[in-house]
Amino acid sequence: MEGFLQRTSLLIGEDGIQRLQNSFVMVIGLGGVGSYAAEALARSGIGHLTLVDRDRVEASNINRQLPALHSTLGRFKCEVMAERIRDINPDIDLRVLPVEYTPETADKILDRSYDFVVDAIDSLTDKIHLIEHCLKKGLPIISSMGAANRLDPLKFQITDIKNTHTCPMARKLRKELRQRGISSGVTVVYSTENPRTPQYHEATRLGSISFVPGTAGLAMAGFVVNSILANTPR
Repeated sequence: MEGFLQRTSLLIGEDGIQRLQNSFVMVIGLGGVGSYAAEALARSGIGHLTLVDRDRVEASNINRQLPALHSTLGRFKCEVMAERIRDINPDIDLRVLPVEYTPETADKILDRSYDFVVDAIDSLTDKIHLIEHCLKKGLPIISSMGAANRLDPLKFQITDIKNTHTCPMARKLRKELRQRGISSGVTVVYSTENPRTPQYHEATRLGSISFVPGTAGLAMAGFVVNSILANTPR
């Protein structure tokens, strides 16, 4: 095989490449976690990719998010990521939705079947709804927990939500899901590092750094690709 997937083909073979190219994956949230997941999926050869994010690039995003550059300030993150991904793979089937995932927009966004949904949403309320929605539809999902206020990228683990500890977001999610009758069966990436106390307080912002959320996103992409390769292709 020639082209950008040549090295990948050496690793997973032509059959593996075909499986990835035939797969449909959605990434919801294109911040520090989701943008790295989306780009890694595209570089891996996923053939059908949907990007969902309504936010525009801000200066405070530049320290950790792939779409964030001084030249892209004010632009929709999903549109910037779409340009990057089409430059990586001009043949990709790319769907771009500059909307926010909420209970009201769920049916519009998840209007088709997917081999995997990557949840990189910040809002716990919307995250819970997305997980419930995917479980009801039988859609495989991996959900990101907290990546802010941490400095050690080697503390991330992928496991069932029932096995998580230390992470405040995971603790809240476990509680909320149990109240809805869901105690297991949800795959998450979470950090075992205790969140650090910020150097100073900002009501709506959390501390972050370049290499921590990106590591979580890459781990999510790896989980998705390996799961697809292990399953029977479409």
